[in-house]
Amino acid sequence: MKLKFNTTINIPFSNLEYSIKFISMNWSLKDVGNLENKVAIVTGASSGLGFETSKALASKNCTVILAVRNLEKGESAVVKIKQIYPNADLRMYKLDLTDLASVKQFSNSIKKNFKGIDFLINNAGVMNIPYSKTVDGFETQFGGNHLGHFALTGMLLDHMNKDSRIVTVSSFLAKSGIVNFDDINSEKSYQGFKAYAQSKLANLMFALELQKRIEKDSRKILSLAAHPGYASTNLFSAGGGRFGSAKIFSRIFAQPASQGVLPILRAALDKAAQGGEFYGPSFFGMRGSPVKVTIFENALNTKVSKKLWEVSEELTSTNSLKLD
Repeated sequence: MKLKFNTTINIPFSNLEYSIKFISMNWSLKDVGNLENKVAIVTGASSGLGFETSKALASKNCTVILAVRNLEKGESAVVKIKQIYPNADLRMYKLDLTDLASVKQFSNSIKKNFKGIDFLINNAGVMNIPYSKTVDGFETQFGGNHLGHFALTGMLLDHMNKDSRIVTVSSFLAKSGIVNFDDINSEKSYQGFKAYAQSKLANLMFALELQKRIEKDSRKILSLAAHPGYASTNLFSAGGGRFGSAKIFSRIFAQPASQGVLPILRAALDKAAQGGEFYGPSFFGMRGSPVKVTIFENALNTKVSKKLWEVSEELTSTNSLKLD
């Protein structure tokens, strides 16, 4: 892998100031060696970014645990990957991140059947859906996108191998997010995109706070965050027709999921990546090569991050890596 040059540029784009580090712009999956004997969990693996992540890992001989809510779609994903990589070691397990009982059952199954995990890719999510609640009474986007992954990570943390990585998928929309502790489940007021932005900001803050706690606990696990930019995935169809002209805009301007997945893969697989880093596309944060990007300012509020962690622990009854 050749290093091009190292500089920083701030680009104002529709009130989104996006700072990127132009270094190692040409990173690709070709830079990754054989991952045989490594084990990865990918949530939301049946389609979109999760499917592309699973396929990429399988291409490097990694054992991939496809964590899916819909088993039929999961089986279809396995078949599609096997058609390309017949010898791929794929294991499918049911996981519903909107049901903490399912998260616990999944975690117990993983601990029982695998000696350890090398990569945990917290990818699954829904976007701008009509108001609903999870099995446990949380607003669905906050509950599934954030709390489900928070609980999953906490339950599996002691089962992660040395030098393993946890990558939590956020969004460029996290920059507009606000964690509203007074109405965390949007019961007083609900706007789909606002709730989505809150959940994606929570994902980013969780990844950063997790790294701090890992370092204090002297563990060698790395926690990183990534976002796919403007990628064409099943999130738009999951919105139930609530996107209107955005779907047309997406067809024209969005990059395919196979490209949008690269920041996630780089965060997980680039040997030079460090804990607490954030990866995204190089061009306006929307598309392009996967690079390390500047963390959004609203995600750097340590007071909010610590409170979010404490609230998440309380809501999910998950206790891990407490700070004094």
